[in-house]
Amino acid sequence: MNEQHRVLCASDMWAEAIRDRVLPWALRDFDPADLGDDVVEIGPGPGKTTDVLHTLTASLTAVELDPDLAAQLAERFAGTNVRVVNHDATDLPFADGHFSGGVCFTMLHHVPTAELQDRLLGELVRVVRCGGWVLGSDSIASDELRGLHDGDTYNPIDPDGLADRLRRAGLDRVEVIDNEYAFRFRGVVATQT
Repeated sequence: MNEQHRVLCASDMWAEAIRDRVLPWALRDFDPADLGDDVVEIGPGPGKTTDVLHTLTASLTAVELDPDLAAQLAERFAGTNVRVVNHDATDLPFADGHFSGGVCFTMLHHVPTAELQDRLLGELVRVVRCGGWVLGSDSIASDELRGLHDGDTYNPIDPDGLADRLRRAGLDRVEVIDNEYAFRFRGVVATQT
């Protein structure tokens, strides 16, 4: 993330937006208890989503690529139900079916290519047990967001093609809903035959 974006994502204003708008909309018509008691979060950044998510499950593993952000998160959540892992989410260091559920919020646009986005989604599906939920949200492309990402990775996802990508990653019961600002998605990890 560029410095402007890093400051914004660590701000109280962003924390309020996550708590009051982003997560309530992303979780609309979904019982967070259905994620289970051992959830993996991909790309927490400064951890404003983690602040909310860790209250919804017994155990949360936050996987963050940036070593500085991961270290800050690990320090901030020390002694809680959050474990922070500094790792690349396109090659997760967990066994198949390790987690009861998986999430990623407002981070997929930071993955530089569609191929890597698909690999990340495939890895997220792989580490969630069969029948577990995978869900998330991200922003719709806009000139304003492109400007915020000046000198930064900005690869927004077109929600119109996301359902097929999620099915290819291994999800059933896929749902993608969008509005003019964002999209949310969810699906169940398919039973392997």
